[in-house]
Amino acid sequence: MTAEERREFVRAHRTCVFGYGRKHDGPSMTIVYYVMDGDDLLVSTMTERGKAKAVRRNPKVSLCVLDEKWPATYLQVYCDASVETDVEAATDLAMRIAGVMAGQPMPESVRGQVRQGVIAEKRVVLRLRPYETFETPPRHVYSAKDIEGLTHSLGLRLPWK
Repeated sequence: MTAEERREFVRAHRTCVFGYGRKHDGPSMTIVYYVMDGDDLLVSTMTERGKAKAVRRNPKVSLCVLDEKWPATYLQVYCDASVETDVEAATDLAMRIAGVMAGQPMPESVRGQVRQGVIAEKRVVLRLRPYETFETPPRHVYSAKDIEGLTHSLGLRLPWK
Protein backbone atom coordinates (compact mmCIF):
# COMPACT_ATOMS: atom_id res chain seq x y z
CA MET A 1 0.00 0.00 0.00
CA THR A 2 1.16 3.52 -0.72
CA ALA A 3 1.09 6.17 2.01
CA GLU A 4 -2.12 7.59 0.52
CA GLU A 5 -3.72 4.11 0.36
CA ARG A 6 -2.85 3.55 4.03
CA ARG A 7 -4.39 6.90 5.02
CA GLU A 8 -7.48 6.12 2.91
CA PHE A 9 -7.81 2.71 4.61
CA VAL A 10 -7.87 4.49 7.99
CA ARG A 11 -10.33 7.14 6.73
CA ALA A 12 -12.67 4.50 5.30
CA HIS A 13 -13.09 2.58 8.56
CA ARG A 14 -14.49 3.37 11.97
CA THR A 15 -13.22 0.89 14.55
CA CYS A 16 -9.80 0.04 15.88
CA VAL A 17 -8.10 -1.72 18.73
CA PHE A 18 -6.55 1.02 20.87
CA GLY A 19 -3.36 -0.22 22.52
CA TYR A 20 -1.43 1.44 25.30
CA GLY A 21 1.01 0.60 28.06
CA ARG A 22 -0.58 -0.07 31.42
CA LYS A 23 0.95 1.12 34.66
CA HIS A 24 1.04 -2.49 35.85
CA ASP A 25 0.90 -5.78 33.96
CA GLY A 26 0.98 -6.05 30.17
CA PRO A 27 -0.38 -3.75 27.48
CA SER A 28 -4.07 -2.96 27.33
CA MET A 29 -6.20 -3.16 24.21
CA THR A 30 -9.69 -1.75 23.76
CA ILE A 31 -11.93 -1.63 20.71
CA VAL A 32 -13.05 1.95 20.06
CA TYR A 33 -14.77 4.01 17.40
CA TYR A 34 -12.78 6.87 15.94
CA VAL A 35 -13.16 9.73 13.46
CA MET A 36 -10.60 11.64 11.43
CA ASP A 37 -9.66 15.31 11.81
CA GLY A 38 -7.32 15.93 8.91
CA ASP A 39 -4.63 13.28 9.43
CA ASP A 40 -5.35 13.03 13.17
CA LEU A 41 -7.62 10.38 14.66
CA LEU A 42 -9.99 11.37 17.46
CA VAL A 43 -11.27 9.03 20.17
CA SER A 44 -13.77 9.90 22.89
CA THR A 45 -13.18 8.58 26.39
CA MET A 46 -13.81 9.51 30.00
CA THR A 47 -11.06 11.40 31.81
CA GLU A 48 -10.83 8.69 34.49
CA ARG A 49 -10.62 5.76 32.05
CA GLY A 50 -7.37 3.94 31.49
CA LYS A 51 -6.86 5.33 27.98
CA ALA A 52 -6.77 8.97 29.14
CA LYS A 53 -4.59 8.14 32.15
CA ALA A 54 -2.17 6.15 29.99
CA VAL A 55 -1.86 8.95 27.41
CA ARG A 56 -1.01 11.38 30.20
CA ARG A 57 1.74 8.98 31.41
CA ASN A 58 3.09 8.10 27.97
CA PRO A 59 1.75 9.60 24.73
CA LYS A 60 2.92 6.68 22.56
CA VAL A 61 -0.09 4.55 21.57
CA SER A 62 -0.88 2.11 18.80
CA LEU A 63 -4.04 1.44 16.85
CA CYS A 64 -4.98 -1.63 14.91
CA VAL A 65 -7.51 -0.30 12.40
CA LEU A 66 -9.94 -3.07 11.53
CA ASP A 67 -11.64 -3.82 8.26
CA GLU A 68 -15.11 -4.95 9.30
CA LYS A 69 -15.37 -7.40 6.39
CA TRP A 70 -14.20 -10.99 6.53
CA PRO A 71 -11.50 -12.10 6.09
CA ALA A 72 -10.02 -9.70 8.58
CA THR A 73 -7.60 -7.12 7.20
CA TYR A 74 -5.98 -4.50 9.35
CA LEU A 75 -3.39 -1.76 9.47
CA GLN A 76 -1.40 -0.92 12.58
CA VAL A 77 -0.84 2.79 13.19
CA TYR A 78 1.59 4.26 15.73
CA CYS A 79 0.62 7.63 17.17
CA ASP A 80 1.62 10.40 19.53
CA ALA A 81 -1.47 11.15 21.64
CA SER A 82 -2.70 14.03 23.74
CA VAL A 83 -5.75 14.68 25.91
CA GLU A 84 -8.01 17.64 25.11
CA THR A 85 -10.48 18.71 27.79
CA ASP A 86 -12.62 21.33 26.01
CA VAL A 87 -16.31 20.47 26.59
CA GLU A 88 -17.41 21.80 23.20
CA ALA A 89 -14.74 19.80 21.36
CA ALA A 90 -15.73 16.69 23.34
CA THR A 91 -19.39 17.34 22.47
CA ASP A 92 -18.57 17.77 18.77
CA LEU A 93 -16.64 14.49 18.85
CA ALA A 94 -19.42 12.66 20.70
CA MET A 95 -21.89 13.85 18.05
CA ARG A 96 -19.60 12.59 15.27
CA ILE A 97 -18.95 9.25 17.01
CA ALA A 98 -22.70 8.73 17.56
CA GLY A 99 -23.18 9.38 13.85
CA VAL A 100 -20.50 6.82 12.97
CA MET A 101 -22.15 4.28 15.25
CA ALA A 102 -25.61 4.99 13.79
CA GLY A 103 -24.41 5.13 10.20
CA GLN A 104 -25.89 8.60 9.78
CA PRO A 105 -25.15 12.07 11.20
CA MET A 106 -26.85 12.99 14.44
CA PRO A 107 -29.39 15.84 14.19
CA GLU A 108 -28.54 19.07 16.01
CA SER A 109 -31.70 18.51 18.09
CA VAL A 110 -29.79 15.95 20.25
CA ARG A 111 -26.69 18.13 20.83
CA GLY A 112 -27.95 19.32 24.23
CA GLN A 113 -28.46 15.75 25.44
CA VAL A 114 -25.07 14.71 24.09
CA ARG A 115 -23.42 17.69 25.82
CA GLN A 116 -25.07 16.77 29.12
CA GLY A 117 -23.70 13.23 28.76
CA VAL A 118 -20.22 14.56 27.97
CA ILE A 119 -20.29 16.71 31.12
CA ALA A 120 -21.76 13.98 33.34
CA GLU A 121 -19.23 11.39 32.14
CA LYS A 122 -16.32 13.87 32.14
CA ARG A 123 -15.50 13.01 28.52
CA VAL A 124 -12.32 14.16 26.83
CA VAL A 125 -10.90 13.98 23.33
CA LEU A 126 -7.88 11.82 22.64
CA ARG A 127 -6.07 13.35 19.66
CA LEU A 128 -3.85 10.78 17.97
CA ARG A 129 -1.22 12.04 15.53
CA PRO A 130 0.02 9.13 13.39
CA TYR A 131 3.72 8.98 12.58
CA GLU A 132 4.21 5.41 11.38
CA THR A 133 2.29 2.37 10.17
CA PHE A 134 3.00 -1.32 10.14
CA GLU A 135 1.45 -3.41 7.44
CA THR A 136 1.44 -7.13 6.98
CA PRO A 137 0.32 -8.29 3.56
CA PRO A 138 -2.88 -10.32 4.07
CA ARG A 139 -2.69 -14.01 3.27
CA HIS A 140 -6.08 -15.67 3.30
CA VAL A 141 -7.21 -19.23 2.76
CA TYR A 142 -10.65 -19.50 1.20
CA SER A 143 -10.37 -23.16 0.20
CA ALA A 144 -7.87 -26.03 0.07
CA LYS A 145 -6.57 -24.86 -3.32
CA ASP A 146 -5.27 -21.68 -1.66
CA ILE A 147 -2.78 -23.69 0.41
CA GLU A 148 -0.58 -24.37 -2.62
CA GLY A 149 2.14 -21.75 -2.73
CA LEU A 150 0.89 -20.02 0.44
CA THR A 151 3.73 -18.08 2.00
CA HIS A 152 3.99 -15.41 4.62
CA SER A 153 6.39 -12.51 4.70
CA LEU A 154 7.61 -10.04 7.25
CA GLY A 155 5.63 -6.85 7.64
CA LEU A 156 6.92 -3.37 6.91
CA ARG A 157 7.31 -0.28 9.09
CA LEU A 158 6.29 2.67 6.94
CA PRO A 159 6.02 6.39 7.66
CA TRP A 160 2.50 7.81 7.88
CA LYS A 161 3.20 10.37 5.15
